[in-house]
Amino acid sequence: METTTTSGGIPSWAEDDRPREKLILKGGKALSDAELIAILLGSGSKELSAVDLAKVLLKDNDQNIHELARKSIEELCKYKGIGEAKAVTILAALELSRRRSEQEQVSRPQIKFSEHVYQLMRGELMDLPYEEFWILLLNRSNHVLKKIKISSGGVTGTVVDSKLIFKYALEHLACSIILVHNHPSGQCRPSPEDIQLTQKLSKAGALLDIPILDHVIIAQLKWYSFGDEGQI
Repeated sequence: METTTTSGGIPSWAEDDRPREKLILKGGKALSDAELIAILLGSGSKELSAVDLAKVLLKDNDQNIHELARKSIEELCKYKGIGEAKAVTILAALELSRRRSEQEQVSRPQIKFSEHVYQLMRGELMDLPYEEFWILLLNRSNHVLKKIKISSGGVTGTVVDSKLIFKYALEHLACSIILVHNHPSGQCRPSPEDIQLTQKLSKAGALLDIPILDHVIIAQLKWYSFGDEGQI
């Protein structure tokens, strides 16, 4: 195993460059994979700092964290500076990361078609005797970050505050938005007010670089999609 050392141990580094301090000051996203692993290691060996030891681990696994997670405790303990406790810590952290990823995939459905919106929101809206307006905030791959109720109203309409919609989108760092509301009458065709609102929000979204991908109207067992109809 090739080793390249950084001059001086981590305690001698500038505070902003130490992994733990860097995480506290700047957050986890500011750290490299090696720096994050170094925090798990806690210390290196006489020859290598924790960061250098982490770099060796990554190099020997083609810079692939998934490959590192496949290592056994015995394989990790072959590295000088890694004992059983450190090996267990690394594998436990990577297993938690795997489980988090699985849970996110389940809890963050991906929207590919208007039917996905209908299936996601029908339980909220299908049987209501009054209108509600919701938004789905999506990430770059169209997974749902959050669904938020914007307003409730009467049988024929509800007031929608466009500023509130984009406030939520900015707060959750959404990449796009899907609008959803219901028609208690069972008629899913959009009203002139629905069309006007969709156009207004689409223009605002374009200016903020947070596009409105669709507006879906749910009416009992049916739905109407502005996107499917080429109206957005």
